[in-house]
Amino acid sequence: MKIAILLYEGMTALDAVGPYDVLSRVPGTQVVFVGKKPGPVHTDSHSLQLSVQRKLSDVPTPDMLLIPGGVLGSIAAARDRQFIDWVRTAHASSQWTASVCSGALLLGAAGLLEGLTATTHWAVQKELARYGATYVGERVVRHGKLFTAAGVSAGIDLALEMVIAIAGVEMAQAIQLFIEYDPHPPVATGALHTAPQSTVTLARRLLRQAALHETGHAVTDTLLKPFQRPIDEPPVEPVL
Repeated sequence: MKIAILLYEGMTALDAVGPYDVLSRVPGTQVVFVGKKPGPVHTDSHSLQLSVQRKLSDVPTPDMLLIPGGVLGSIAAARDRQFIDWVRTAHASSQWTASVCSGALLLGAAGLLEGLTATTHWAVQKELARYGATYVGERVVRHGKLFTAAGVSAGIDLALEMVIAIAGVEMAQAIQLFIEYDPHPPVATGALHTAPQSTVTLARRLLRQAALHETGHAVTDTLLKPFQRPIDEPPVEPVL
């Protein structure tokens, strides 16, 4: 089984690396990192690079495709015709299609989430409505061969769900033990429904700072608005 993980500028490293570390351990799988051209891409932190192994046209029909998210990178990538055309074409023949975090926006832009429930990072939940999808605050949402995961760390949960689908529960259990995935976080604010408003405010500030770090200039771009407005405000129409 060939698994293609999409890489693009400004993506979040763990969105790709977490699922990679799980899926690459399934016997018979081959994971390849794909992008516009071979070579390094900067993640949203700018201090880490991941390397594209094959260009998109070299892997048109993977058995599984996985789309990571990012602070601003995924919003920009969802407007990139080359990425969206590849996602749409690859999905047409895939056995499995998945997104992590705001990578769901690329699935939406490809027309794959119309009329479906889906999950993504809480900071961009309203953006899903642009694509005819309904956000649900769950860790992983599945519709047939299509999976979406919540923010960043949820990619590990997603990958284990996918292992169950392709190789069974016993294999998923073995891989979970192999990577010793047994989280016991020291704080209990990993979801909106468990976090006080002060924590949400601080987290939103951190997201805005991360976005500023990516752009390197004052907040004037429409792309930044999802990270500025309160969660219950309506989505801002994009500039296409």
